Amino acid sequence: MGTRAERLEWTRGDGLVAVGAAATDLTGLSLSAAVDGTPFTPTAALGLVLAALTLLFRRHHPVVVLGAVLALGVVVNVATPAPPHFGLALTVALFTVARRCRPAVVAAAGLAAVPLAAVGLAGSLLPSGMNLLTNAVAAALVVGGAVAANRWQRETEANRRLLAERAVAEERRRIARELHDIVAHHITTMQLMAGGARVSLAHDPAAAREALVVLEDSGRMALGEMRQLLDVLRAGEEAESAPPAPQPGTADLERIVTESRLAGMDTEFTVHGPVRELPPTVALTVFRVVQEALTNARKHAGNASARVRLTYRALEVAVEVCDDGPGGDPPRRASRQPGRGGYGLIGMRERVALHGGTLEAAPRADGGFRVAARLPVPAAAGAPDGARGEDGPR
Repeated sequence: MGTRAERLEWTRGDGLVAVGAAATDLTGLSLSAAVDGTPFTPTAALGLVLAALTLLFRRHHPVVVLGAVLALGVVVNVATPAPPHFGLALTVALFTVARRCRPAVVAAAGLAAVPLAAVGLAGSLLPSGMNLLTNAVAAALVVGGAVAANRWQRETEANRRLLAERAVAEERRRIARELHDIVAHHITTMQLMAGGARVSLAHDPAAAREALVVLEDSGRMALGEMRQLLDVLRAGEEAESAPPAPQPGTADLERIVTESRLAGMDTEFTVHGPVRELPPTVALTVFRVVQEALTNARKHAGNASARVRLTYRALEVAVEVCDDGPGGDPPRRASRQPGRGGYGLIGMRERVALHGGTLEAAPRADGGFRVAARLPVPAAAGAPDGARGEDGPR
């Protein structure tokens, strides 16, 4: 139900609807009174304005608002001998009930609105048969429109979920292909190292020992990636007509940062911590996160600058992409539309979650947008290389 303040809140759209309903009903009834030569009293005008103002709260109290509009409508009908009419305020109130309430409540509201909207017309408290007929037609059209809108909304939501699920499935298949290629590389390396160790075992034990260490590390990494591969479904994948290109990694971040600069966005790239070799799938995930974040920044942030920060830590690698654009909600800033699902954001989350990492994507408090990912990296995945360590912009 929410708090009292939440139940009484209204949006700018609600205000525009209330003002439009008041203006339309006032104009229509005053013109009708002028044509028929009947007086248009201040009481009738006040009743129309109050009925329109109740529409501000129709989202949280649709039935109560409809009852208030009907009661004020009776006052207006009695105060001004007006011709038959089905006002805009009543139309909006009944439409809201039909959109938000159960079918039984909608049926009761429609049946109540037909006679009550005709009470007091032409100076008679008892509605005529013609007035009842016209009100019944109007109520049926309003309820029918609401039912059609509800059905369209459900179909749109179902299609949105279907597209989001399809995007997730396609992303998983793409990740599966990449993991397959990397694991195949490790198995080939293991085979070569095993053959080299066998040849060197008799005359060069040190070289054989080094080859066995590399073989062990490669096997451990391949085993971890195979476990990840088994969690990804590749059902329905079509055969590729051409062999895939080598997968990018952290070494390619400088390239996409340069492309971002050439595209017109001032982009800063810094590396912190001792640089070391990452598992290929982790390096690929870091590359894809940065690539997607910079693409969305160029698309949605306008004339802004971006900052890419890559941090190597003992047991994880972290990457952060920030821009100082106007900001926005994550689905709009991290998706390629349609809907609110956010396919780019879904793809990034799938990639990061596959490695047991976390992803944050949200507007910054001081403006702009921030995407940050943290990926665990086992200590055995690669030793720090002090010669390559650096901490500064590139």
